[in-house]
Amino acid sequence: MQLLPDPVRRFAAWCVVFLLVAGVGWVGVRLCGVLRTAVVPVLLALLGTALLGPLHRRLVRAGVHRSLAAGITCVAVVAVVGGAAYIVVAALIDSGDQIISSLKRAATSVSQLFGAAGTSLDDLASHSRQWLEKFGGTAASNVISGVSVVAETIAMAVLALLLVFFFLRDSHRVADALRSLAPRGTADTVEAVARRAFGSIEGFMRGTTVIALIDAFLITVGLLILRVPGALGLGALVFVGAYIPYLGAFISGALAILVALADRGFVIALWALGVVVAVQLLDGHVLQPMVQSRTVRMHPAAVLLALTAGASVAGILGMLLAVPLTAAAFGVAHELRTRYGGAEPGEAGPEAPGQVPPPRP
Repeated sequence: MQLLPDPVRRFAAWCVVFLLVAGVGWVGVRLCGVLRTAVVPVLLALLGTALLGPLHRRLVRAGVHRSLAAGITCVAVVAVVGGAAYIVVAALIDSGDQIISSLKRAATSVSQLFGAAGTSLDDLASHSRQWLEKFGGTAASNVISGVSVVAETIAMAVLALLLVFFFLRDSHRVADALRSLAPRGTADTVEAVARRAFGSIEGFMRGTTVIALIDAFLITVGLLILRVPGALGLGALVFVGAYIPYLGAFISGALAILVALADRGFVIALWALGVVVAVQLLDGHVLQPMVQSRTVRMHPAAVLLALTAGASVAGILGMLLAVPLTAAAFGVAHELRTRYGGAEPGEAGPEAPGQVPPPRP
């Protein structure tokens, strides 16, 4: 090695570090895939705890016992999530046939203009119901054969809910537990990094939920005014799609425009396009800076790369988890840079460690 120039030795050292990090990351991803029935509930519980933490803290400050406050919070989230799921599913069922038939008519119109592209869209709309029925039949056969995806999903959801209860109830012990497990002399850094990571996830979940509600409400109202069929179902898709940044908004907005084109004509489709674009501009220039100003602001390219990586690892679930986990990673990187890299605490990123809510968990 002494025969090599210094730049070459430094490059080789960085290559070794990169290979080690990549190898550890690959092993970690493989282990998460093998242990997905345990890893997925933990990740979902972390996201749920980040979203419900403010409500639990408010109940505790009001004098409610921590265990009772955690139980009330979990019951509340079951009621809210169950009600929201019922509304979304009911809206999609009521308007599903309208949306599919509208997409088929839109595909026919597009195929006359663009040929093969429209034909592919027509095939997608025509076979969507058959795919859903096939998926349902597969799930039913899995239940009968004992390899039940549905049962596994329910078990993971129940486990995630129980973990949310314990995470909320014992959240006040997390800082002491982290400090006791940290190597000597690193307790302050470990606690600050954990605070920053969880603060980023908490801010992302809270901000995304608020933005999703506003976007879905505005687009639904606009589609109802334009008398676009299936407006409630399309609004439900907008709300769900908001948790997949950029890609979800693009897909749900494109569906709304295609339905408007098929049933209400070109002029109404242009108005629907205007509604979608106006809401997205409001989202990007007003809501995002206002609601998520206390979280890590990631470049759109980083978000798209995170979505792609999450989809390749775990499909739709990976896409849902990719962005909040990436936000946590950005928060950790900013905290370490602030402590060891000379960055100013006031630079872009989440607030200073003392202002971020404690990790829960």
